[in-house]
Formats: sequence, C-alpha cells, structure tokens
Amino acid sequence: MTDRNESLRGRFQKGMDKKAHQFVASIPFDKRLYRQDISGSIANTRMLAKQGIISQENAERIISGLNSIRDEIARGKIEFTTEFEDIHMAIESRLFEKIGEVAGHLHTARSRNDQIALDMRLFVKEAIDLTVGKIKQFQQVLLDIAEANKEVIMPGYTHLQQAQPVLLAHHLLAYFEMLQRDVERLQDCLKRTDVLPLGSGALAGVTYLVDRDFVAKQLGFSAVSKNSIDAVSDRDFIIEYEATAAMLAMHLSRLAEEIILWSSAEFGFLEIDDAYATSSSIMPQKKNPDIPELVRGKTGRVYGNLISMLTVMKGLPLAYNRDMQEDKERLFDTVDTIGSCLDVFIGLIKTVTVNSDRMLNAVNSYTLATDLADYLTRKELPFREAHNILSKMVKYAVSRGKSLHELSLKEYQKFSPLFDDDVRDISVETSVASRNVVGGTAPKQVIIALARARRIISR
Repeated sequence: MTDRNESLRGRFQKGMDKKAHQFVASIPFDKRLYRQDISGSIANTRMLAKQGIISQENAERIISGLNSIRDEIARGKIEFTTEFEDIHMAIESRLFEKIGEVAGHLHTARSRNDQIALDMRLFVKEAIDLTVGKIKQFQQVLLDIAEANKEVIMPGYTHLQQAQPVLLAHHLLAYFEMLQRDVERLQDCLKRTDVLPLGSGALAGVTYLVDRDFVAKQLGFSAVSKNSIDAVSDRDFIIEYEATAAMLAMHLSRLAEEIILWSSAEFGFLEIDDAYATSSSIMPQKKNPDIPELVRGKTGRVYGNLISMLTVMKGLPLAYNRDMQEDKERLFDTVDTIGSCLDVFIGLIKTVTVNSDRMLNAVNSYTLATDLADYLTRKELPFREAHNILSKMVKYAVSRGKSLHELSLKEYQKFSPLFDDDVRDISVETSVASRNVVGGTAPKQVIIALARARRIISR
C-alpha cells in the first residue's frame, strides 16, 4: 500500500521514529469518523467540480472511489493500522490504490485542520440527535410508569427525612423536567455545532474560489464559520456537549441513587426486575442493584471527560495545536457511556415493580404537621405561631410514642383552642389533594402535568 504520509515529509531527511509515529497516530480511534470524513470529502469534491477547480470526470472518479471505500470499511474489508497517521490519510491512501493519481485532487482547497473540524462537527450533530432520541425514549418510560401509578402516595423527602406526602407520579415527573432541560440544552448546543468549518484551510482560508454555502447545503449545515482561525481551533461545541452530558449523567445518577435506596429492604418501595439485577457470589439472598450503581459510577467518568477537555484547551494559542487530538477519545467515550446508561435505564424502569402499599404505609403522620399548621392559619393564626404550636405538638407526640392521628382532640386543644372536630378530616389523601396549584402534587395537577409531558415528547 502506498505510503501517502511520505508526501507530508518533504523537508525531512529521514522518517519518523517508529514509537514517535505510534504516539502521534490517531487512527486507532479516529477511524470511527470514516463516514463523516468520506461525506465531507464527497461534498467538497462536488463543490470543486461545480466551481471548475477540478474536472467533472475526475470528480466522478473520486466520488465513486470514496463510495466504494465507505462500503469496504462498513463491511470490515479495510484494516486500519498505525502505518497511517489518521483516518484522512488512510482513506486517501486507499483512494490512490483504487483510482491512481487522480486521488491527488481530493485534498484541494482544504487542510486536515478544517477537515477534522468538519468531521467532529458532523459527529457531534449526530451524537446530539442520538442522545436526544434516547432521552425521549426514557421520558416516555417514566411517563408510562407515572401514569400507571398516578394515585400512589409516597413520602416526599428533604434531607432524606420525611417531609410531606406526594404522589409517586409527581416525584417521577420531577425527573421528566430535568431530562427535558437536558433535551433543550442539547438542542441549543446543536445551534453552535451546526456551522461548517470547511474552507478555512489550515488557519487563513484558501486561495481557491470555493462555494462554502454549497458545501454547507450538501452536508446539512445551517451556517458557515465567519473566522478561519476560530473555525479550525474551536472545540467549544465538543465541550458544550460534554457539559450537557455531564448534567444529564448527574440527573441519571440521582435517579440511580433513589432506585438503590428504594429497592433496599429498609425502604421496599420497589423491586428491580431479575433481568436488571445481579446475585451475590456468597450470599444467596442478595439481589444487587448493580445497574443503577454502575450508572451512578459512570457519572464520574463523564465528569472526567469534561474536565479533561477543558484542561486540554485552557492554554492553547491560536490556531490548531496537536493537543486537540485528545478531544476524540473523550467525546467518543462520553457519547457511548451516556447512550448505554440511557439504554439500560429504559429497560430497568420499564420492568420495575412498584410496591404501592409499602409506599403509602411508609408515610408517617408527622408529615401532616404543615397541613395542621395551615389549618390553624386558616383560622387567622399567624403562620409562625402555628408553626411553633405544631413543633411542640410533634415533640409531645414523639415523647409519648404516638402518631399525630393517635392524639385525642383534648390533647390537640392543649396546644390551641382553635382545633376542632374537623381536624380529624386532615389525612395523607387530603394533604396531597390540597396542593392544587400549578406544579403541585394534587391529583388534578398531576393529570394536567402528565398530559403536558405527553405533548412535549410528541413534538
């Protein structure tokens, strides 16, 4: 196979040291960009022919060769080795083998600097679409389980202490909102990713009369870059994807933590399906929540990729520097990690068993303390005073090993004469129903929220 890297060593008297060559080679990982690289090359070739920079005949031979190479790679017929420095040179070398010296026109009016910037932007655009699609699938599963359990009441927590009763559906819809913000951030990231860098050359632009708008249209970009130096040295779009992915991973990790807690014997709120749990090698009774634990653990990995990229870019002078080669493995790993976490969570949540009785029975009467304070406030007692009365009542009940339900009306009236027989009407169910405000946990509001969420993911 012809070594096209030789053309890049014209001023050097000897070849690169073998270990040094292996050190700088990116082909072991950037081979993943072959589809994007070939698509960019085809679009650029069409433009060169349209502009009369190369002949239509040569353009057709190049495009035919590139399509053939894409098919060969897809079928595993090409072995990538570090003989080639990167995916660009590997494809170009194979093109020389297939069509001869005509392949030399392929690199007209571009540099590997704007070429790799193009490949990465195409990849991130696809990654955004893929990630958004998986998030929407996960949102759908969350809505399905929320809908199926929309009457289930559970303890709501702050500081992991029981606070007020809420609907399980309302709790799950909180994650829907988090995920929707992730979708919106990714869609916003797409705006800044959707910019064509090709035509920027190495850093100063190109001397040919190219039609960048034509190439942009061919490749589905909505805009072209406005500064050639920035275009080849910008990796903000990768960092932005990484940052959004890190927040998405954080949201998944929070849910993972709750699944781990809720599936424990102490909570018993749900059971993970056997297909998404593991057994112990020594304790036969164990059903370990390894899937959510790994999702929680992989969040640190996604964070690390973001910090790595920020650190790589923080001290680079303009324009392109080889340090930027480090962007690919970090990005690929994040895309793969986030994708696998979403995939496995979709299956886990879809098959989880909710223990509604255990959730309801776990709600202790002290979570109604705020409702009782509100009861007094509606009788024109200042809320701060009502809060103080209920604090004393709770302390009294706890000291006697009683729930608030078990206190007699006479005991209630020791703390305030405003308490009357109707105080017995306050229950877990009335507490939930009374939060009938937009965004509240009342059943009416949750039904509205579920319908709104369905509309959002159907867009």
